[in-house]
Amino acid sequence: MAVKFKKSDQKQMNKWLNGNKRYTCLFRATRDGCNATTFHTLCNSKGPTVTIIYNTNNSVYGGYTSVSWASTEGWRTDGQAFLFRLYQNGNWKPVQLPVMESSQSIYDNSGYGPTFGTNHDLSSFTSTVAWNGTYFDLDGYVIPGGAYSANGETSDSITSGSKQAKDIEVYLVEDIPGDAPLEEPWRKTSNWNKKYFEELKEKVETYKPLKELNVPQARVLLVGQVGAGKTSFFNTINSVFRGYITRQACSGNAEHSLTTVYRMYQIRNSVSGKPLNIRLHDTRGLEADQGMDAHGMCYLLDGNLPDRFQFNPSAPVTPDITGFVSTPQFADKIHCVVFVIDGSTVDVMPEKVIEKMKGFQIHMNQRGIPQIVLLTKIDKVCEATSEDLSQVFFSPVVQETVDRVSQILGLPRSNILPVKNYESEIELQDNVNILTLLTLQQILNSADDYMFNYLDQIEDGKLQQLNIRE
Repeated sequence: MAVKFKKSDQKQMNKWLNGNKRYTCLFRATRDGCNATTFHTLCNSKGPTVTIIYNTNNSVYGGYTSVSWASTEGWRTDGQAFLFRLYQNGNWKPVQLPVMESSQSIYDNSGYGPTFGTNHDLSSFTSTVAWNGTYFDLDGYVIPGGAYSANGETSDSITSGSKQAKDIEVYLVEDIPGDAPLEEPWRKTSNWNKKYFEELKEKVETYKPLKELNVPQARVLLVGQVGAGKTSFFNTINSVFRGYITRQACSGNAEHSLTTVYRMYQIRNSVSGKPLNIRLHDTRGLEADQGMDAHGMCYLLDGNLPDRFQFNPSAPVTPDITGFVSTPQFADKIHCVVFVIDGSTVDVMPEKVIEKMKGFQIHMNQRGIPQIVLLTKIDKVCEATSEDLSQVFFSPVVQETVDRVSQILGLPRSNILPVKNYESEIELQDNVNILTLLTLQQILNSADDYMFNYLDQIEDGKLQQLNIRE
């Protein structure tokens, strides 16, 4: 078993410490020598620390104190201290042993290595311990139950019967600000570079729906609150494939929806001018007291409404409208719905708008139509993301916003996709393009899932008919 304070170990420590922490190694016996004076020289007056012992039986254990080591030559008080075990004989078995007698939480003597509690709850070493080429033969003890709760543990259950240490480490423990970038991304992607952009772009340009269904284009319906960026998302996608910033569709900020006509937008290749095999359907923006109702939404989902249908907020949609498609084919129907939500205003979304979305979801779920959420304006959610969009999946603030939206609409977090539309820019930006294509790829994957399910239904129906005839 490797001697290493792994990310998974740090996550467990974070749970015990109730927060996101940064761990910096101050002392390592194999590097600095297993010497008490050296330990205090490197660790005194530094702040909270966690001591970790890795023994030859592959057990990993130690202690945490929130007070600084200081060579006071006596006991120190720390009500937040605890002992712990991470591994037992190489197996993950975390356990925490909280301090009971806080006035004797650590013994801070210049001649001792890290020492916790009375009666040797956990003492590491005294003076100097030599390295024999394989391990340090520690002269300390582990006997929980003095100043610390034994919590059902014994010396053997903590150390697996070995005082031979492959290494001893002491880490400084520091708080990480809530908006500080994570060390690991909460959603992993390939490295963002020109090659990755070209790969993503080619995937979308060569995308074709299932040939068995004779569907020329995947149809994606954009649904969202006024000003959330539905139309801007189409303009952003269009810009990526045109090779310059386009404003083909009218977008902006207004009290009421700028989209008054139902549009089925084509996305065209900049070289050939041919439309791609995806079509974005843009609807009127959702408002608390007006806009699309559930009845009209069903007509949209089922492919009954024609392109350029004029919305009338005061009149419901009926089959009597000009161009109403009474018998739509599967290719005319919506294959994926994309809710567009302003990430910077998630906490103040009108309750009536949320209720409308949830009401629409009932009809979408009845039809088995997958739903994705575009979380727009993430550059306004997180300052670090605003400065460098490639850091979007390292942002805990964006991650928390994704989690909140997931809870609001009851969708998996993998269905919540942060994006940044082109708004004030006059030139394309590589990171905006990559994030847009990543998002578009996930939308197409969801549309494919819906088509595969529909194909399964067709084949199951044929099988049932065959069984009936037999």
